[in-house]
Amino acid sequence: MSASDDPPKLRMAPAESAEELAHRFEREKRAVQLQREDNLGDSLAPFRVGSVPYLNAVPLTRGLEEQVIFVPPSKLAEMLRRDELDAALVSVTEVLFNDRYDVLDGIAVASLGEVKSVFLAHRGPIEEVKEVSCDTASLTSVNLLRVLLAERGLRPEFKSLAGYDAATMPDYALLIGDPALNFLLGPREHEIWDLGAAWHELAGLPFVYAVWALRRGMENTRLRRQLREAKSFGLDTLDSIIGSRAEYDYDFRKDYLGWHIHYHLGSDEKRGLAKFMELLRKHGLGPVHQPKFVM
Repeated sequence: MSASDDPPKLRMAPAESAEELAHRFEREKRAVQLQREDNLGDSLAPFRVGSVPYLNAVPLTRGLEEQVIFVPPSKLAEMLRRDELDAALVSVTEVLFNDRYDVLDGIAVASLGEVKSVFLAHRGPIEEVKEVSCDTASLTSVNLLRVLLAERGLRPEFKSLAGYDAATMPDYALLIGDPALNFLLGPREHEIWDLGAAWHELAGLPFVYAVWALRRGMENTRLRRQLREAKSFGLDTLDSIIGSRAEYDYDFRKDYLGWHIHYHLGSDEKRGLAKFMELLRKHGLGPVHQPKFVM
């Protein structure tokens, strides 16, 4: 056999340093993320989808931001009732009080304990509350507060909150969402009664604040799949979301999105929801309908 017939010698690729391996891993991960984002980029049409303009909902619309309508919870509910939307991340009481939606299983905005962005700001003792001013965007939170106070034998009058200015804030005010966080983190005289913590103390279960409500009676298999993919993408890239958002500071975003809020709707969350429904009925807040979950 001649030298020209010798098999070619194998050449080993040069060994990569730990730093080079890390850079390559990050490049490959980023390429996968960009592909997932691109796949979601034009996925919703012709469906009309709404969500809330709050930091805690950001991971659930990852990759869909340009296609989603962002309005406060009460406005979302109105649009969904008028059939102006096919799906919306609504306050959970919207699906409990109106038997006309399906609920996308497995996805929620929930907390197990302190939630940070839903609370009663109060100057006097809670036991002395006679009147509560409520953020007009609130739906679930006001009913959660009604339940928590009723369990203590308290039934104050509820009225609309005029604004979030700390200087003119009433003695008892229910605040939610990013405006609540702004108030929490700013200079204030009020004490804070966190409703997530109060619920956990009462029930020992998670509380579900919002779910994906789907207009019943329409074919939406692809929509459900895309909403699940957006959640998956959001949680897979949660560190990136925390690092890239501008709200508040990094440590607060990491604590808030990585610890206080979670996005799973499983057996414990459904038990918490069932307990909430039980207490709504007990205190005459309703009528309350059993939610219909779809995958």
